[in-house]
Amino acid sequence: MSERTIALVTGANKGIGYEIAAGLGALGWRIGVGARDQHRRDTAVEKLRAAGADAFGVPLDVADDASVAAAAELIAGHAGGLDVLVNNAAITGGMPQTPTTVEPATVRAVVETNVIGVIRVTNAMLPMLRNSASPRIVNMSSSVGSLALQTTPGIDMGPVPAAYLASKTFLNALTIQYAKELSDTNILINSGCPGFTATDLNGFQGIRTPQQGAAIAIHLATLPDDGPTGGFFDDAGPVPW
Repeated sequence: MSERTIALVTGANKGIGYEIAAGLGALGWRIGVGARDQHRRDTAVEKLRAAGADAFGVPLDVADDASVAAAAELIAGHAGGLDVLVNNAAITGGMPQTPTTVEPATVRAVVETNVIGVIRVTNAMLPMLRNSASPRIVNMSSSVGSLALQTTPGIDMGPVPAAYLASKTFLNALTIQYAKELSDTNILINSGCPGFTATDLNGFQGIRTPQQGAAIAIHLATLPDDGPTGGFFDDAGPVPW
């Protein structure tokens, strides 16, 4: 990839998203910091710039059609294109969240952000990605969405929010379908698991740092042209579906 690679990271104002932006910015890339909250977005951009990254803010609510369309126009006008999209923005929907007690409205809200939001943003950015020499799409997933791991005897994945878990399984399935549809293009799309990372998403209970959690996204965003597509990976390699 060229030194002027342009990337958009959604939910990049804090946590793993911020560290993904910082890691890609350290490569000399130009980074669009996608976030809803203006103050947090501006603060993240200022911090990234202070560290030497070429960052710019992208007002972005992945659950809003108009916001996503405006974000695509901003990137096209401000950066002239897009090479890498990291779909990181996500919500849990709150706890507790067992299948027998979860409110349908909670499931809708989680899927709207974690799945439909990915579709909305990806499809809006695809025209620019198709014009890139080495386009990459990274969907930030989680091993809790792995049906294989969830059903393997002896593996305890802890109390997992039902709607959040299902949304990540849904997202993994979506990654596969995008890879199939885009198989005749040079776009590589993969799901990545950051591991149990300490962020406000889980009340900072994780055992990994946001910088460690960002590593898999940075790896998948910088895959060579003959790299994998339609896969699910963490730092150790492929994750079972």
